[in-house]
Amino acid sequence: MIPLPRAILFDLDETLLSFGKRPLILAEVAEEFGAILGPLTPLEVAEALEAALRVFWADPDVHRIWRFKLGPARLKVVSEVFERLAPRAPGLTPAFAKTFAERFHAYREEQARFFPGALEAVDELKRRGVKLALVTNGAADVQRAKIDRFDLAPRFDHIQIEGEAGFGKPEEQAYLHAMAALGVKPHETWMVGDNLEWEVAGPQRLGIYAIWHDHLGVGLPKDSAIRPDRIILSIGELTENLS
Repeated sequence: MIPLPRAILFDLDETLLSFGKRPLILAEVAEEFGAILGPLTPLEVAEALEAALRVFWADPDVHRIWRFKLGPARLKVVSEVFERLAPRAPGLTPAFAKTFAERFHAYREEQARFFPGALEAVDELKRRGVKLALVTNGAADVQRAKIDRFDLAPRFDHIQIEGEAGFGKPEEQAYLHAMAALGVKPHETWMVGDNLEWEVAGPQRLGIYAIWHDHLGVGLPKDSAIRPDRIILSIGELTENLS
């Protein structure tokens, strides 16, 4: 049996909310514009975009700067990829890059859904008296819109958005501020999220029990020096075998 902590800090994106698989979303958007992409296939364009986006977001400095500007960031990557592919596909103009990027951005955000069992787990933890905080990075307007859309505020004792607070994960202040708002200490707290640096390594440095949400089921990277205290494949596991 697993004893519950006094408090749990939850990440939002790709922890409670899923946005679908990006390669699939790119392929679906590319299919919509198949006639313009020729002679390239939608799959070829989608694969080129996915590879570029993966490289773009893997850079911590880029991530820190552009996560507040998701729409412009996606336009930047699409424009660069289309410029590179334009000699093979004349339809990939700067104007069309803007059209494609805007469609991809809107379609990706539309896909937001709760992971199966996530909402039920949060409600059960709250029912059991666990203090809950939502600690999310990103722009204030974008993240607040999701919180309002999915009616999350009543479910949490503390809502903390990087763009509103002025600090975010993995800054120590992000975790310390959330724990102070809940009136708990690190040894009484769990952090749950999908980012190994933000929701595992950062919290662990303060003595917080860190749970990694491996929602893709791929396991830890072979070269990872970060070791979560616990790995879960679904948020629903948090309410299994509780004491």
